[in-house]
Amino acid sequence: MSDLSNWTPRPAPGLAALEGARVRLEPLDWARHGDGLFAAVGGAANAGIWEWMPVGPFLGPEELGDFLEQMHGAERWRTMVIRARGSGEILGMATYMRIREGHGSAEIGCVSFGPKLKRSTEATEALALMAGHVFDLGYRRYEWKCNSRNAASMRAAERFGFTLEGVFRNDMVMKGMSRDTVWYSIIDSEWAGLKVALDRWLAHDNFAADGAQVGTLESFRRGA
Repeated sequence: MSDLSNWTPRPAPGLAALEGARVRLEPLDWARHGDGLFAAVGGAANAGIWEWMPVGPFLGPEELGDFLEQMHGAERWRTMVIRARGSGEILGMATYMRIREGHGSAEIGCVSFGPKLKRSTEATEALALMAGHVFDLGYRRYEWKCNSRNAASMRAAERFGFTLEGVFRNDMVMKGMSRDTVWYSIIDSEWAGLKVALDRWLAHDNFAADGAQVGTLESFRRGA
């Protein structure tokens, strides 16, 4: 068991920009990001993004902006806006939530990837930047939770390297249905190996000229 006799609360994550080779993540500033963020994840055309979440879809920019402002104040959400390097185009967002500085634990949630970001190398890099930031701050635990019906979210968590912890049955009443919530986590002792695998997968020489991956992230994790 770890000796935590000298443990001190960790700083809150999500207060500074995170720089990657393909994407840059910026703390949400609605005045600067609102139009682009709504274009990426809002409106009727993007309603499917919100299918398995307790919130959304957001059919107007004011609705999305008001919601994020409310959660920032009431629940201390720290939303990161994902922008493409070079063009600066806003591609989506993800949020640090359930931040417990005293315990060194935080959750990534409200992961809302626009069409250009879904199933992309940029998406994986964005998730890696957010996880790395938490563990660089000295956090002990990083959580991912999703609806048990959301097969894509569960695949994403497992591909990235989160460990399945269990299912909270009848956890929520969500959009007129009962939701079971699947819990995943990464803990601090696991992160170094996962980071090595992610860095190897994200390396430019892991991709052919047509963009196809040479080695899978899962194969690099097994070899880490």
